[in-house]
Amino acid sequence: MKKFKNLLIVALFFATATVLGQTKITGKVVDQSNQPLPGASVVVKGTTNGTSTDFDGKFTLSAVNNAGSVVVSFIGYKTKVVTFSSSNANLGNIQLKVDENSLDEIVVVGKGVIDLAGGRKTPIAVSTVKAAEIQKKIGTQDVTMTLVNTPSIYVSGQAGGFGDSRISVRGFDQTNTAFLLNGQPINGMEDGKMYWSNWSGVNDIASAVQIQRGLGASKLAISSVGGSMNFVTKTTNKKQGGSFYAGTANDGYLKSTIMYNTGMNDSGWGTSIMLSHWQGDGYNNGTRAQGQTYFISFGYKPNDNHNFNFLITGAPQWHDQNFTKSISTYLDKGLKYNDNFGFYNGQYLTERRNFYHKPVLNLNWDYTISDNSSLSTVLYASFGRGGGTGNRGNRVRTADGLIDYDAIYANNAATGGDGNFDNDAYITRASMNLHSWYGVVSNFEQKINDNLTFNVGADLRTYYGTHFRQVENFHGLTSWTEDRTLKDDNDNRTGPSVSVTATESGKANPWAATFNMMAENQRIDYDNSERISYAGLFTQLEYSTDVMSAFFQGAVSNQSHQRFDRYDYLPEFEDSEKLNNIGYNLKIGAGFNLTESSSVYMNTGYYSRQPYHDNIFNNYDNSINPFSQNEKIFGLEFGYNYKSEFLSGSVNLYSTSWRDKVDGFTDVTNAGVVTNTQTLGQHQYHKGIEFDFIAQLAYNFKLKGFASFGDWKYLGELTTQTLDEDRNLISQSVESVDGINVGDAAQTSYGLGIDYTIFNGFSVDSDFRYYDRLYANVSPTRGELKLPSYGLLDFGASYRLDLGTDKTKWLDFRVNVNNVLDREYISELTSANQTTVGSDTYRGIDTSNRGYFGWGRTWNASVRYNF
Repeated sequence: MKKFKNLLIVALFFATATVLGQTKITGKVVDQSNQPLPGASVVVKGTTNGTSTDFDGKFTLSAVNNAGSVVVSFIGYKTKVVTFSSSNANLGNIQLKVDENSLDEIVVVGKGVIDLAGGRKTPIAVSTVKAAEIQKKIGTQDVTMTLVNTPSIYVSGQAGGFGDSRISVRGFDQTNTAFLLNGQPINGMEDGKMYWSNWSGVNDIASAVQIQRGLGASKLAISSVGGSMNFVTKTTNKKQGGSFYAGTANDGYLKSTIMYNTGMNDSGWGTSIMLSHWQGDGYNNGTRAQGQTYFISFGYKPNDNHNFNFLITGAPQWHDQNFTKSISTYLDKGLKYNDNFGFYNGQYLTERRNFYHKPVLNLNWDYTISDNSSLSTVLYASFGRGGGTGNRGNRVRTADGLIDYDAIYANNAATGGDGNFDNDAYITRASMNLHSWYGVVSNFEQKINDNLTFNVGADLRTYYGTHFRQVENFHGLTSWTEDRTLKDDNDNRTGPSVSVTATESGKANPWAATFNMMAENQRIDYDNSERISYAGLFTQLEYSTDVMSAFFQGAVSNQSHQRFDRYDYLPEFEDSEKLNNIGYNLKIGAGFNLTESSSVYMNTGYYSRQPYHDNIFNNYDNSINPFSQNEKIFGLEFGYNYKSEFLSGSVNLYSTSWRDKVDGFTDVTNAGVVTNTQTLGQHQYHKGIEFDFIAQLAYNFKLKGFASFGDWKYLGELTTQTLDEDRNLISQSVESVDGINVGDAAQTSYGLGIDYTIFNGFSVDSDFRYYDRLYANVSPTRGELKLPSYGLLDFGASYRLDLGTDKTKWLDFRVNVNNVLDREYISELTSANQTTVGSDTYRGIDTSNRGYFGWGRTWNASVRYNF
């Protein structure tokens, strides 16, 4: 009995010592505005001993040791390590900073097919812009402008009109960057191009935009050269609420948006709806525009294993366009001059209007099969309807260069109403582009063990496009007649001569184009279609530990093409030969964690990419381009990343070789003559270095910056074919282009930005960026022409007014001023005429060169009510 008492005393002693030795840690986890973060994780470092914060962000945790550190984390925020001791166990407010590149908190569905940087542990060169930043700074600009303050990004073409911008990544144009919407490829199937006017609604529906420069993380069978851009849309919101937005800007711009979320009910259903309308006169003369955006999302989560989300979205719009002009014309008539419009009886009319409506349907299904395996699938469809208008026949201009519609109507009346090319008549035609696109992307992921993960998936698409011209406006005529001679199977015009007389017109309106299609006997100039089908398989294997990670990706695909020409060929020869091309890509990489804050990586890849449809049928008929072949791309990347509580940054080096590239350029002379230049067998070599950083210098002051220095050259020889506007071959030549600089994007760029919170709710921000070594966008056979360098300064201010104490309702006020200093600059040139003795110049550039000046000072202001 005495022995038992002694043992009990000893046990009680050790138990008491253990309890007395524990340290009770307390604190509160908050965000940058000192709002509590409920559900944040607090874990004693090196153990599994942890807890979560309560509704007020507070926590209590007992630690065995008298001193140590806790790891505090929350989805969407940077992890923070805080030390404690028995004498300092009340940690007070622990403030977490937003993780600029984190997307975990917004990607609700499609995680397996939306290839974001966080989906793979091996690092890549990446920049992320979230919804709050997009809504704050975008104003009237295209969504491409959200990325201008990132390395190796150049945006041009805004002067063409709403939605006409173009984005280049590491010197490669957007036909060579993969664009995806919730895992759905959205580059044009025919030419790889992006028409941002079709995606004007992305500003409203995006949760985030992530640009992966270079090889990227994408597992899809897409051989992107410059990089991959992922648009992650809003999905069905789990919380009830909504918002109303109203904005205005320079040049008569107005926009209003309303969004409402029902929240998720007890049965797992929820709905989100967004509607938007915008309109404006445009920065340049004659660039009026109007559009809407709609977004409807249905979410259903029947249990923890299945998550469904169906959305339909579209952005019907029309916008009048401005084309490049000579520098001398701009200097004479003003930098906003545009000669694509005029007046009839005092009423505005335009010759160049783009109009389009592209509804997109997207069904995502995430299936958690087990703790170690999952399946993600996206089914999608899109239906594009619309086109662009232009002149056909005898155009007449006024003395100041505008289109003289009064004279055109008078000329048309003199014909008696029946117009053709021989009697000086004129119509506005519309070049129509219609398509139906269906696809599925599916990815299966298996976690083999704690270190090894395997992915395999499929990417299937089929596309049918139709192209023709129709009359948009007869301008007083009752009909328009055209003659043509049909072709045989050898593309010889040996068939009979036939005529088509159009008596019907279709208006340049996106809603009208959606539901009406011109009959075949009313189509003029051309009428053809194509079927493009794509089948790809991809796989990924990744190994990771606390110290290192490594991955392998591979993909193989078959792409088939066939063209159907109803206008130029005898009926028995309408169908072209069907062509199949096999392509593949391989990528490997590894990353190493040098410390808790820093890591290095290396990625390399080889692509054999099939040519685009328009490069196979590059003569606009059924003949196959003998030069078309797979393009060969080899990429190599090295990088260093640093990430701490107050500073994060990266350094990336890249080298990309691109052989057997086929490209095209379109030029318009001062006399209005259009030529199409096809360049075959290009070899480009791009190398460079990139820097970017974000520094939290104080709790209310953030500094960010970027810099990129590229060296992009053409190598070897190039075959050039020049065709006229009617697609007739004018000339063909072979020339050396070795050492010519690649144009259309600044090879040197850098910038700085600040965000400063003056007091709670009120903040200001400013960004400066500078561009140098920007060359004209021309065929390398025309040499090179360096544009003047320039810098731009933007400024913005935000104020948030909380309504009530529950922090669920507030008003956001925002003002932006872009190009604050009203800098005059040339954003792009489409010719490379060298300065000669006696020629007129502008900042060292011959004024005969054609291009665009960038926008001057612009502004926008908005208010958003969240409830």
